[in-house]
Amino acid sequence: MEFLQPHKWREALEARAADPAALPIWGGTDVMVELNFARRRPEALLDLTRVAQLTEWGTDDGWVRIGAGVTYARAITELGALLPGLAMASRTVGSPQIRNRGTIAGNVASSSPAGDALPPLYASGAEVELASVRGERRVRVEDFISGPKRNGLGDDELIAAVWIPRAGGPQQFAKVGTRNAMVIAVCSFALALEEGRVRTCIGSAAPTPRRAPDAEAFAAGALDWAGGSPLGAEVAGRFGELVAAAASPIDDVRGSAAYRRRALSVLARRTLQWAWAERCG
Repeated sequence: MEFLQPHKWREALEARAADPAALPIWGGTDVMVELNFARRRPEALLDLTRVAQLTEWGTDDGWVRIGAGVTYARAITELGALLPGLAMASRTVGSPQIRNRGTIAGNVASSSPAGDALPPLYASGAEVELASVRGERRVRVEDFISGPKRNGLGDDELIAAVWIPRAGGPQQFAKVGTRNAMVIAVCSFALALEEGRVRTCIGSAAPTPRRAPDAEAFAAGALDWAGGSPLGAEVAGRFGELVAAAASPIDDVRGSAAYRRRALSVLARRTLQWAWAERCG
């Protein structure tokens, strides 16, 4: 197996173009598992950890640009005020060692419906910046991920960054697992409140992360945005029902479809209550 280790971004793009079969790697959270279990045996690995500019993040006209090498640990410590939902999700990822190595962009590239970082990205309206020697393009994360571990990354492209709108209100993330830590989500849920608007995303209960548009429309119309009245139990309960109805879960070793629907209704109800309480604070 050939090991490629460019030091500059242009060199990385040229290496990708010259050898499209080379597998990009940074933290290796998913890649090394596949290699260790012989599920994948690429001809070459394209190590991007020496490309310093990928570790940078910044703000631009209401957006936060997160370089492909920014880790979960840094999202927690550096981005909590700008992107609270993403920071919450990052805290639930693996162990401290994994959070120190794994990246937000790596979660996007893996495109697993159980990826913890993905629901906050969907709920926030994130976009993926893709680059090649031919140029750059930005794609909505909802359009980029097309199925379990499938996405729209071109053969000569690399993920350069993830763009996320700066939070315009309270955000929440919650997940259920078979234990309290170091666990793949049985299901998860992200919520973002803005003035007059509710955005959601369900994780690990459909082939891809999935929005719940009926729940969003219901909550946006039912919440007392002007007066800030407390959230009623009926509104929270109905919101949870609509979120559960939007899911397409399966039975597997981690949980049944019925359990996932029930858990999602509870997560949705609770996160809406938490976010609304924060908003009306």
